[in-house]
Amino acid sequence: MRAEIIAVGSELLLGQITNTNAKFMSAQLADIGVDVHFQTVVGDNPKRLQEAIRIAEGRADLVIFSGGLGPTKDDLTKETIANHIDIELESNKLALLSIQAYFERTGRTMTENNKKQALVLKGSTVLENRFGMAPGMAIQANERTYMLLPGPPHEMEPMFRDEAIPYLQRLSGNQEIIVSTVVKFFGIGEAELEYKVQDLLEAQTNPTIAPLASKNAVTLRITAKAQTAEDAHRLIEPVLSELYNQVGEFIYGTDDDTLSSKAASLLLGSGLTISAAESLTAGLFTALLAEEPGISASLKGGMTVYDVQAKTEQLGVNPKLIETYGTVSAECAEALAEKSREYFHTDIGIGLTGAAGPDTHDGKPAGTVWIGLAFKEKLKSYQLRLSGSRNSNRMRAANFALYYLIREMELYKTQN
Repeated sequence: MRAEIIAVGSELLLGQITNTNAKFMSAQLADIGVDVHFQTVVGDNPKRLQEAIRIAEGRADLVIFSGGLGPTKDDLTKETIANHIDIELESNKLALLSIQAYFERTGRTMTENNKKQALVLKGSTVLENRFGMAPGMAIQANERTYMLLPGPPHEMEPMFRDEAIPYLQRLSGNQEIIVSTVVKFFGIGEAELEYKVQDLLEAQTNPTIAPLASKNAVTLRITAKAQTAEDAHRLIEPVLSELYNQVGEFIYGTDDDTLSSKAASLLLGSGLTISAAESLTAGLFTALLAEEPGISASLKGGMTVYDVQAKTEQLGVNPKLIETYGTVSAECAEALAEKSREYFHTDIGIGLTGAAGPDTHDGKPAGTVWIGLAFKEKLKSYQLRLSGSRNSNRMRAANFALYYLIREMELYKTQN
């Protein structure tokens, strides 16, 4: 089945909102073997929408629309499609009752134009909207399937997952279970990762392996098709095991893991405490950790020591050390980590210092970063040479600190 997604809404073309619906639907459709060949965005204009439909019909078996099902005059998706495929609109009783119940429940007056949201294509399969008012619908006409969905993501996503996907599976007769595991990497680029696992990529059949670069990580998505979820996981397991064998040093988690959630999980599981002294990142590292629930059991405190006086007088770094090695150095990063650990009486201390940019700092070029790690009796440091903007360098440094912490925690876990 070949699909095209048409997002309707002038606000998308004006850049007022991001088209996250197409991203979500494409991922869901891939999981059931539906190929999305095109994505289109069109404004709230019937003539241009009709043109987009005609183009889509020439290259897709399934045309999915999101947006334009609301009560206002510019919500014209249903009317335009009804006119195009020559099928009448009719009021759906259950949808109308649901809309009326919403207004009664909220104590608001229901205006006449809200009844428009209950209109559906005659003879269509109605897709229930449990988080809004306008129902979705699917209908087969002209040897194609047309599917209409609401625009707001909090309405569209559950409707697509719970109503549209089962409908499409019944339509295609494909009852295979498709399961994916997303493996997350840090400290390695997409091209280098692909090179290192080239043998796995060339040998893939079922499961398949798809690389993807995101803002803060590189991922590989392993997808298997089978009759049951258990069988699919059995297919994925040897591929996952081989990835750990080949590039395990760069893997920090799977599926919903983030650098901060993985670090927090390891800290909380170990019972170890942590603190940080941050110059370059000015609190970004501790802020990322603090996003995770329950982290107060491990994260005891942090200190922003942006200038030399704060480093020496507030944290207690030896002034002679800074005079000798400078603030952008391994020695300074290690001192920040160790002094943080001592100040907050924690098991682990993190120190971050560097030249964020755009200019040099302390004689070091922009993008030079040192991360210190004091882990009980051990003291080590890591150097980075980053090439992004000032704030990109700061965020990357904080993420690298989480990554090095994860590696140290996993080592600690295996030894204890």
